[in-house]
Amino acid sequence: MRPSRVPQLAPKERILDAAEELFFAEGISRVTVEGIAAKAQSTKMTVYRHFDSKEVLVLEWLRLLVDRYSRVFDDLSARHEGDPKTQILGFAEFIANDLSAASYRGCPFTNSLAELSEPESPARLIIEEHKERQFARLVALCNEATLPEAEELATELTYLMEGAQVVAQNKSVENVGEKLLQMVRKKVSGPA
Repeated sequence: MRPSRVPQLAPKERILDAAEELFFAEGISRVTVEGIAAKAQSTKMTVYRHFDSKEVLVLEWLRLLVDRYSRVFDDLSARHEGDPKTQILGFAEFIANDLSAASYRGCPFTNSLAELSEPESPARLIIEEHKERQFARLVALCNEATLPEAEELATELTYLMEGAQVVAQNKSVENVGEKLLQMVRKKVSGPA
């Protein structure tokens, strides 16, 4: 989670920043518009001036989160052009680094899905589409790296990374990030 920048931002950005911090820490359901307004050092009326409803605010937060994750892949692609294995490992490092944060409370997408019971919820659809694109990028990288059974490998990598996020959240295994990276390296590079 990013440190709060609330005092330095314009009202809309303060509201989004506050909402993000609260959604990460408490989940979507428990966070109220009043709580967001207070955290943003704003008023409930100002929140509604910028966002028609809490649902609209949740959608905007999820879009920003999706953009952040997509930029990770884009940055890795730009920095390691032509080196798909390093790009895969770089994404795994991004996940592993997040797992070691003291404030880590699980994957924000998975946590949000758990709160969104309606199958056709716009928020749920944003998350599902994001996860599909993320998987497709892993498949493409595995293919580009000419790794055998690319789609199966991308599935295994997805299971490893998603599973590591759950295990880090429930604290059943120590050094989850390090172990995740070891497993991904083995899958991508083969045994040392």
